[in-house]
Amino acid sequence: MAIFSRPIPGLRFGLSLLSFAAFTGGGLAAESTAPVPLPGTISPEARAVIEFLSNAGLKQLIGPAPTDLAGWKALHAAQEKALEEPNRIVLEQTGATLADDVIGGVPVLDVRPEGWTENGRALIYIHGGAFTLFSARSMAGLAALMAKATGLRVYSIDYTNPPAVQWDSVQAQVAAVLGGLAAKGLTMDKVALWGDSAGGNLALRAVLNLREQGATVPAALVLFSPWGDLSNSGDTAITLAHADPTLSYDGLLANAARAYAGALDLKDPRVSPVYAQFDKEFPPTLIQDGTRTIVLSDSVRVYRALRDHGVDATIDLYEGMWHVFQGAPAPEAANALASAGAFVKARLK
Repeated sequence: MAIFSRPIPGLRFGLSLLSFAAFTGGGLAAESTAPVPLPGTISPEARAVIEFLSNAGLKQLIGPAPTDLAGWKALHAAQEKALEEPNRIVLEQTGATLADDVIGGVPVLDVRPEGWTENGRALIYIHGGAFTLFSARSMAGLAALMAKATGLRVYSIDYTNPPAVQWDSVQAQVAAVLGGLAAKGLTMDKVALWGDSAGGNLALRAVLNLREQGATVPAALVLFSPWGDLSNSGDTAITLAHADPTLSYDGLLANAARAYAGALDLKDPRVSPVYAQFDKEFPPTLIQDGTRTIVLSDSVRVYRALRDHGVDATIDLYEGMWHVFQGAPAPEAANALASAGAFVKARLK
């Protein structure tokens, strides 16, 4: 049976890992967790979502072994199916349109907001999902929300999920899309790069790779709850382990991290960019996160590394919010999207 026993009225796309509702395999140890105390400082809508997530059993998910390609594919297929209807609803609500494309030999999803006209600018999106899960299509709802918030065409990179490939191939695919767009005349000064969770990791790494090559970097970088340290070494990995309603490192993320990193040490900056050197040119960066996620320390550490090297970096935190909360039916999520949209618009002239 599905792990979600009740719907939230008006639920729309963006609840972290909500797609596991359709997964019925042996990866669940239980259907619910102990109730998590909630603050009175968040909206009623956010409280309802957190209660829903806390009772959904997401923290009990046990991921397949890092090299179990068939197991990851099965989990991936289940969540893709589960997100079809939420995506349909949000696309209908926003009026966004989707078109499949191939750029630099890599599939992408071209997401255009309602009323869009060509303006020579774009937002490039790298989706999250612990590297191993989700796709450009299953994350189209969140892409559509950001397209609406920014007014920009969004190119969502549909990279190959590990363990079918590992970190070097995934990063090469991201680089190929950036190069392919440049070949089409979309220069980096007209581009903002955006990633959530594992996609935030990949977005950071993409900028670092461009910088190391002496290439032009995007005009702006937006990170939603970036998973910047695959070793789970931050302070909030300890202090928020119980409070986080969706993420458990030992259950799912540890195996996903190893599926992506292969034989590399999980603190290697090639896979954990929080350990990289930020002492060269870096674009203005917005980092958004909530105070109820185990990877909050990743956001703080990336922010400090950027600021310590003179980068125009902003950390935009939201009281009581969970990992990648921006698509949820709560005023905090709407405020975050508006803030991200304003940040991008101010930097893409």
